[in-house]
Amino acid sequence: MAAFSTGMPIGDMTALMALFGTGAVVMRGAGCTINDMWDVDFDKKVERTKTRPIASGLITRPKALAFLGLQLSAGLAVLLQLNPYTILFCFGSMPLVVIYPFMKRITYWPQLVLGLAYNWGALAGWSAVAGGIDWTVALPLYAAGVSWTLVYDTVYGHQDKRDDIAAGVKSTSLLFGDHTKLVLSGFSASTIGLLCLSGYMNGNGLPFYLTVAGAGTAHLIWQLKRVDINSPPVCWRIFKSNAWFGAIILGAILADLAYDRLSAADASDGSDASDGRPK
Repeated sequence: MAAFSTGMPIGDMTALMALFGTGAVVMRGAGCTINDMWDVDFDKKVERTKTRPIASGLITRPKALAFLGLQLSAGLAVLLQLNPYTILFCFGSMPLVVIYPFMKRITYWPQLVLGLAYNWGALAGWSAVAGGIDWTVALPLYAAGVSWTLVYDTVYGHQDKRDDIAAGVKSTSLLFGDHTKLVLSGFSASTIGLLCLSGYMNGNGLPFYLTVAGAGTAHLIWQLKRVDINSPPVCWRIFKSNAWFGAIILGAILADLAYDRLSAADASDGSDASDGRPK
């Protein structure tokens, strides 16, 4: 979206997307390592997680810490390719990454903290493109990501709710309980509304709104109709389907960017022809 706003060349945008994609994989992996190190005692009590490398004893905590060091070093190498403002800004996400595993011990809203951490990249991405952040666009985009995280991670959490109760783990899955579908309907509507607000503030065009409000809404409705919060296999399938929702939003952004660039090129060609200049 920042590329749309700033007119960033396609080649530069592609390179930056590849850089951010690498960084996302590395840092999400680091987040998983931190989570597994924090939660080893809980993971041993949960059927689905007791076979994780640390919980099962396959990897020791010192080895996990060394691996985490490698992950963070790789993340830093990616980060140092960005502008100074973005480098400093990205360090602001680390406290959220570190405290997230602890939140499930003290609050029923750990998914909120997860959303705040996971979607930091929406703000960092804008900063990397523009050298600063247009909060009128980036803040609703960030909030939409947080709202979406609450949707998919609440579904994810329903897989383990019986073991979580026994282990003393808190989550929005347990908090919402039988009202999960109703509550997630609200968060789903917020996700779509905030994405559209971000697009409006950014000056995006019709392809963006049609795709987000059409295909995006349809997919979230499908999720909520199909999910069975008492069936772990169904919860897992619905959770994984959120990759398609992400693809829809990416498609909306790229389609609108392409439409905007082609419209601008056509306008330029028309102007050249009316001036009598060769195209």
